[in-house]
Amino acid sequence: MSRARDLGLIAGIMSPGAGNSITDVPGVDVGHVTLRRGVVNTGVTAIIPQPGNLFLHKLTAAVEVINGFGKSAGLVQVAELGTLETPILMTNTFGVGTCVNALIRRAIAETPQIGRQTSTVNAVVGECNDGPLSDIQALAVTEADALAAIDAAGPVVTEGSVGAGTGMSCFGFKGGIGTASRKVSIDGRDCHLGVLVLANFGRAGDLILPDGRRPDPRPDRGAATPAEKGSIMVVLATDVPLDQRQLQRVCRRAGAGIARLGAFWGHGSGDIVLGFTTANRVPHFADGDTFPMARLSDERIDDLFRAACESTEESILNALCAATAVTGPNNLSRPLLAEWLASN
Repeated sequence: MSRARDLGLIAGIMSPGAGNSITDVPGVDVGHVTLRRGVVNTGVTAIIPQPGNLFLHKLTAAVEVINGFGKSAGLVQVAELGTLETPILMTNTFGVGTCVNALIRRAIAETPQIGRQTSTVNAVVGECNDGPLSDIQALAVTEADALAAIDAAGPVVTEGSVGAGTGMSCFGFKGGIGTASRKVSIDGRDCHLGVLVLANFGRAGDLILPDGRRPDPRPDRGAATPAEKGSIMVVLATDVPLDQRQLQRVCRRAGAGIARLGAFWGHGSGDIVLGFTTANRVPHFADGDTFPMARLSDERIDDLFRAACESTEESILNALCAATAVTGPNNLSRPLLAEWLASN
């Protein structure tokens, strides 16, 4: 598996974490289930924000909708209440409902009071349409697949054509899952901001690499380019203490990382950023009317803005560079950026 830095592509100026991954944020794990059979090329990717019962001990979270052409679940409540209370699952567009059911069943098993003695649970699922490289009408993703992705989660993140990224395309190349991170120093200690993307966006010919090259996979570059109809789901994690307002502002800067690579967020593109911090937990059953929360000084937030931009850009590049060949319905496939880079 190649990564962008292995191929000489450096995004930005900040230093990455030890693994250059979202799992550099302590306690964050990622797992995949990949489904490849016949013309089905799809799967599920799970992000476990922290160990333990997330419903009872929620995380501060925020959402930034750059362009809302998408079918994700749970984002409205995250935006309203500013909390995350389930793992995050990503899959194809028609697998969202199935993954929601899996998260609900898992949460009820952990906390039987849900929906009876206390509130319901807000399951969070992101999606992109892998239709061109997979038979999306097969509805291949099952609840068992979703739960297996959660069970498979660990600190090492596989990138490229895996999990939810199996059938995804990006700038006319094969896309998929990518991740990256940046270190920031807060009060003399190392903290991290990490990003994981499901990259399925961008018109062929629009990609701009950090070194200025513009890879174009189209055999006939004079032909009309189809409208932008792809999507990207960005999940941003940090252990820096932020409130919801600050976290949404940080999420907004992920859009700069997407744009640096040449995207313009077309009418048919779903571009969504979901962020959380592990530093501020919100108890479901509070002991009193108030509880303490830490908050970064706004005078230091520029470091996180840059980290969000750079980590998002590099995550997308890693998704492109790590992608492996996939053949879908009608023998459709996408060229690989790693092969383009090897020959140019």
